[in-house]
Amino acid sequence: MNQSLASPSTLERLVPAALDPKDVTGRETYQLHIERYDFARRFIGSGRVLDCACGVGYGSHRLLAGGGDTLRVTGVDIDESAVAYARANFVDPRLGYLCADAATFDAEPFDAIVSFETIEHVVDPERLIDNFVRLLAPGGLLIASVPVTPSVDVNPFHLHDFTPASFRRMFVRRGLTEIDSLPQRQPYQPLKMLAGEETRLSDMRKNLIGYYAAHPKAALTRLYSTVVDGFCNKYLTCVWRR
Repeated sequence: MNQSLASPSTLERLVPAALDPKDVTGRETYQLHIERYDFARRFIGSGRVLDCACGVGYGSHRLLAGGGDTLRVTGVDIDESAVAYARANFVDPRLGYLCADAATFDAEPFDAIVSFETIEHVVDPERLIDNFVRLLAPGGLLIASVPVTPSVDVNPFHLHDFTPASFRRMFVRRGLTEIDSLPQRQPYQPLKMLAGEETRLSDMRKNLIGYYAAHPKAALTRLYSTVVDGFCNKYLTCVWRR
């Protein structure tokens, strides 16, 4: 196994076989991903499906469960090592993987596109969503998720914060119709984070006080979120029809 994929210090790449039973945060995060894929499966039974930013492939493989012989899933990820792991470990004749950039990936239209916890990572979310819409067949489904509580302040891999309203607006103004949604919650213990007891969070932003000093609006956003939501990360998955 590629050791970088199985690193216990990051939430940005989860490998199910490498999760330690004591890794509470990692296992909780993995379970949230599984719930999203199971939610998506309710709307997918046949046709061409794109899983964009598929990681090591466990979600792409899970989308096949209960699907018919006409179901075809393509998993796409920008990380070559993740794609190689997926090809070796999550195999099905109805499933294939490609290494590509989600914002520029091109193919024949898909009947459904799934992309979980991707949009907050890219420099230009609007460009990415435009590409999703371009790749989606008329009447097709787009199923995507983002964190809807602040994350940019503590996670240097996240480039954008979204609220439920700002997330939904990006799709509504492209003429998509929301047909269902899945809200999720993940409580966290701030004292453990500050004490460094959560190994899986060791790649989070260092010197938060300095960051807040340089970005006072982020500090206010975090304060407001803590008052309203408590010590809890929230996520939103929505299903849109073109």
